[in-house]
Amino acid sequence: MRTKLIRQVYDWECHLFQVVNKHFDFKPLNTFFRTITHIGGATSMIGLALLLMLCIDRASLPLAYACALSLAISHIPVAITKKIYPRKRPYLQLKETKVLDNPLQDHSFPSGHTTAIFSFLAPIMIAVPVSILFLFPLAFLVGVSRIYLGLHYPTDVFAGMLLGIFSGIIGLQLFY
Repeated sequence: MRTKLIRQVYDWECHLFQVVNKHFDFKPLNTFFRTITHIGGATSMIGLALLLMLCIDRASLPLAYACALSLAISHIPVAITKKIYPRKRPYLQLKETKVLDNPLQDHSFPSGHTTAIFSFLAPIMIAVPVSILFLFPLAFLVGVSRIYLGLHYPTDVFAGMLLGIFSGIIGLQLFY
């Protein structure tokens, strides 16, 4: 029973992955997702955290610290999970997956980019609820970009989103 359920979930996510990834050759989407995916990358996220801490007003500094701490602590479960659960990336498993040249070689689960963007933005979305209107779609699109680019399964992205939000809550509790 459990094996059957796992297989059904895997089949469903492979189908969803292919529905998203099949549009890879559509040039405007390709350019958009290749650009937006970098927002969730380590360089962008660390740079944004530093910029926020340096440029924000003194009253909002605890929120900036919460974002930076959340980003930092979110990396720990990602690194551990990738070691414990060495899931191969979809482009290595699924035929006809479209992927960029020189794709990532590490493990797929969970999505580090998705974890990073959600961990950084979750404290802001919780502290300033109206920001959800534009920050959640941004974070969600980073997650979708990881599927679109052939680098992650939907469950990798979903797990990254949950880890990021959980890290954001911890960061917010400690600093805000």
